[in-house]
Amino acid sequence: MSEITSAGKSTLKHALGPGLILAAAAVGVSHLVQSTRAGADYGFALVWAVLLANFFKYPFLQYGPRYAIATRSSMVQGYRKLGKWAFWVFVIFTVGTMFAVQAAVTIVTASLAAELTGIALNPLLWSAIMLTICIAILFKGQYSALDSAIKVIMVVLTISTIIAVVVALLKTGTTDWSTSPEVWSVTGVSFLIALMGWMPIPIDGAAWHSLWTMERVKQTRHQPELKESLIDFNIGYIGAAFLSLIFLTLGALVMFGSEVEFAGSGSAFASQLISLYTETLGDWAYWIIIICAFTTMFSTTITVTDAYPRVSSEILRVIREDKDQNRSTSFFSNYRGLLILISLCSLFLLFITGSQFTFMVDFATTLSFLTAPVLAFLNYRLVTDHHINEEYQPKKWLRILSWGGIIFLSVFALIFIYWKFFVG
Repeated sequence: MSEITSAGKSTLKHALGPGLILAAAAVGVSHLVQSTRAGADYGFALVWAVLLANFFKYPFLQYGPRYAIATRSSMVQGYRKLGKWAFWVFVIFTVGTMFAVQAAVTIVTASLAAELTGIALNPLLWSAIMLTICIAILFKGQYSALDSAIKVIMVVLTISTIIAVVVALLKTGTTDWSTSPEVWSVTGVSFLIALMGWMPIPIDGAAWHSLWTMERVKQTRHQPELKESLIDFNIGYIGAAFLSLIFLTLGALVMFGSEVEFAGSGSAFASQLISLYTETLGDWAYWIIIICAFTTMFSTTITVTDAYPRVSSEILRVIREDKDQNRSTSFFSNYRGLLILISLCSLFLLFITGSQFTFMVDFATTLSFLTAPVLAFLNYRLVTDHHINEEYQPKKWLRILSWGGIIFLSVFALIFIYWKFFVG
């Protein structure tokens, strides 16, 4: 009996990893920036939005590891099995959002790097430095380097953030929460959609997770059971959802009602963010907080920097298979070449947008939310398709939640379009 238990623990240990990487990708802009802004600007008025976004996106992101374990292949390959229409919809949405997403997370990380070092370089130059470091790490180590770094960073981040909230709860006095701005206005709805767009992560993350699951199998030489893989996913997902509420609470307790608005530039925002923590914990905590905030965003940047080349190389591989081409014809069609190419394109986008930090973040998160209903439907179709064995298909409750999520995402996308183009 003890031998079976030990073996079970061992195999679960081998399965752990992709879910934490997904959490690291999530606990970045959506938490450190958007959740904190939500609490600072609206108090606790948007808690429902954070909860519903986490709740209704759950099945579509869970389908990533589910599909990988069921078929031992990626969701990108799965979209092609659904039909060319599904595959090309995913390709268009991925290419249409990936540069904005990588640019947004990189500029936040670059701003925190400037705050950490005290070196006032141009934000674009700092962004280039951050991406160069990410490329250098991933170019050689790829998945194993990513997996090792994330586990340490997530533990440090969680502990420091929870301590900050506990201290804030003890120090904060009575606040009049009724003074929060109107949510149902053009400005309010625009921010609401931007908040939920990456809460806790774009639905594209399911395809990333399926690829990370396959890489974890290669790394450990262990094929996990579905139950083991879902435990790994749930640890990461629930942890990310919990931290989103923690960051919102911190923003509400420390900044709400202070009449201080977050700055539009990245460097000024980074200074405000660090002040948010030090005002709560005290100046003694400055270095702890700045390091934690930077490592949080750096983990997101390195995760996204890995994800898009990995997905893009898989897309190109599927295209080559359709054309009966067995070998790639260009350096920029494999993982390492795409690692460089996508980063350069993201830097070019930052060059065009300049220092418009909040614009870039809101633009990227809004794009992600508006594409979410379609990607959610594709993921549902994929895991309920006839080529998936019934034992791996979602149970009835998960199917019901999926349709509820599709309706939720579609309704709010329509609400945004209505307020943006007809009311505004």
